[in-house]
Order: sequence, then structure tokens, then C-alpha cells
Amino acid sequence: MTFKLLDAQAALGFVVSQTSFIERQVNETVYPDIQYPSLIPVDTSASPWAKTVTYYSSDQFGKADWINGNADDIPMAGTELAKHETGVYTAGIGYGYGLEEISQAQMLGINLPAADAMAARRAYEEMVDRVALLGDSSKGFYGLVNAPSVTAGSATTGDWATATPAQILADVNGALISQATGTLFTAMANTIVMPYEKYLLLATRMVSDTSSVSILNWLLANNAYTAQTGQPLLIRGMRGLNTAGAGGTARLVSYRRDPNVLKLHIPMVHRFLPAYQASPLRWEIPGIFRLGGLDIRRPKEVLYVDGI
Repeated sequence: MTFKLLDAQAALGFVVSQTSFIERQVNETVYPDIQYPSLIPVDTSASPWAKTVTYYSSDQFGKADWINGNADDIPMAGTELAKHETGVYTAGIGYGYGLEEISQAQMLGINLPAADAMAARRAYEEMVDRVALLGDSSKGFYGLVNAPSVTAGSATTGDWATATPAQILADVNGALISQATGTLFTAMANTIVMPYEKYLLLATRMVSDTSSVSILNWLLANNAYTAQTGQPLLIRGMRGLNTAGAGGTARLVSYRRDPNVLKLHIPMVHRFLPAYQASPLRWEIPGIFRLGGLDIRRPKEVLYVDGI
């Protein structure tokens, strides 16, 4: 019995000594197909154990006008604020090792494999990606593609499979202009996301039969946002948009990618906890994180266009 206890202690000590090396590898890994970091500003500033995150959505009003030099009725500007609270919830994903692989690694003097730890980290990234983009009804979260506070309109032409390149360009620029119009041109969308199949159509279809320039490349160079600001427009394909629009139609999202407009709260980024012996032949390393929903703080700077 004493021999087995010492074996268990030695195995646990070996796992503990390995986890810091493994976690460093895992945290340095970048998953290029995880989309939320490039599409949504992330805020990790809240306390890791905060129960809620409070924020305010705002709508500005007021218009300057001519007045008499002796007037006492100065036009006034202001901001209407609405208070919101986003719940923060705990989730988890970990990994573990069996006695056989621990013993073999000790015997051969090699590191424990990091594959399971990377799988755990990947599962965390996938969950955050899903919540950020699509929401989670079990927690009352809405995502980038389905927030009820955002105005949804219809594409002028739509049905891009049969539309001309000029009509497609007009639909996209129309989305940019409509979003800007909704803010009285105080803000313009700098990001557009659309279903992957629509993105593929833009990337592979030429502007004309005699041109070698794709609709996507033409649009990147000739769009209302770039023409107005001189800055590049970000266009991405994204899952979850094929049937996100009214009546199950494809949806395009046009928005200003800025933390003042929208923000995802992750008070506690995924972290691995100390290893422990879960059973006589297995040692586990639990992982936890705490996640809030996506806050769209300025809904007028986001626009949905359905039926593309």
C-alpha cells in the first residue's frame, strides 16, 4: 500500500512539473479560424469573479441652429442612456493523463504530450467564438448576428447568385451608407461580415467577363467607407449567417468595429487549475473560464441587411 501511495505521489509530482511547460505551449498557440478576436473587441478588465457587467447604451440628440444674440432658448444637445447588465457565467474544459502515459514519459525522460491540453484550449476558443457570434439562448445571450436591438433591412437587389456585379456592389455600399445614415453620418461601418458562400462568390466571380479582378477585390478598393476615410474596409465570411435573416434568408452585417460600439466580456480567460488525482489510474487538470455576453452599446452603428 505504501508503495502505491508513493507511486501516486511521484506521478502527481511529475504531472505538476509538466503542466507549466504544457500550458505555456497551449497559450502561445493561435487558431487562425477562430474569428471573434478579429471581429469583436474583447474586454477582460472586469473582476474574474464578477457576477454581472453593467454598461450603458446611448443615443445622442440635438441640433445646432442659428440664434438671436440675445436669445435665452439655446438649442440643447444630450444623450439618452439605457442601463444594461450582462450576466457572467462560469464554464470549464480540462484534460488529463492516465498512469500508463505518465509512467512511459517518466521512463523515457520525455515531456508529457500537450495534445489534450491543446484540445481543451481549442474547445474554449470554439465556445467563446460561438457565444460571441451567435449568442447562447440558455443564458439569454445574443450574438453579433442576431441582436434584437439592431435594425434589420432588406437588400435592394439580393439573390447574389443571379445579380450582376454592379447590383452586388450597390447592395454592399448600400449597407454602408444606410448604417451611416442611421447615425446622421457621425459614424461609418468599417466591417462587413457575410455568409461564407456569398464571400466565396465575391472572391471567385470577376467584375466582368474580360476582367481578371474579382468582385471582392473591386469592392475592397471601391467602397463608400474607404472612399470617405481612406481606410481599408474589413470584409469576412462567417458561419451562422445563411439563415439568420428574416424568413430564413441570408444576412449581411455592417458595423463599426470599435469597443465603444460593441464589446465581448471575458472577465476570466481560460486558465488551468492545479492537477489532482481523479482516480487510482488517472490525473486530471481542470480548466475554467468566466464569460459574459456580447454588449452592443450603440445599436445604430450596426445594421443587418437580409436577403442577399
